[in-house]
Amino acid sequence: MGIYLNPGNKKFWKAIRSKIYVDKTGLIAWTNEQINTEQGFVCVSRPRRFGKSITLNMLAAYYSRGCDSRELFAGRKIQSGKSFEEHLNQYDVIFLNMQHFLIGAKNREITDYIEQEVLGEIQKEFGGDFVNPGIGLADALERIYAETDNSFF
Repeated sequence: MGIYLNPGNKKFWKAIRSKIYVDKTGLIAWTNEQINTEQGFVCVSRPRRFGKSITLNMLAAYYSRGCDSRELFAGRKIQSGKSFEEHLNQYDVIFLNMQHFLIGAKNREITDYIEQEVLGEIQKEFGGDFVNPGIGLADALERIYAETDNSFF
């Protein structure tokens, strides 16, 4: 498990153990319906302080092949959904916290910084065959998909 690639489920685990937790796993069932469709590109946007981070941590915990999240979703709405088993921990997840990159980039271009950081983790996970000098993140992801048939979230 990395910071950006398959970050695991610890952040969602902390959320569901908190004093106040609202089950929003119904969003997972809706997201599962979008997989392999023209609507497959989903933007999670909400006003400030309305649960974007918790929602994204939940999605990462559910989809990431970097962990086993079955117990975390036990008793939640998604568990009774017909697509629960089909997509649980089946994808490589790229999790980007833009606030982190804004701080970390300092005087560098943010997009270059993001590519450098994520490509470093991809190289560790998939090997150097997919990440060569001059190859950007989009090209690396395309190559991995072409070779492995692994989809990314």
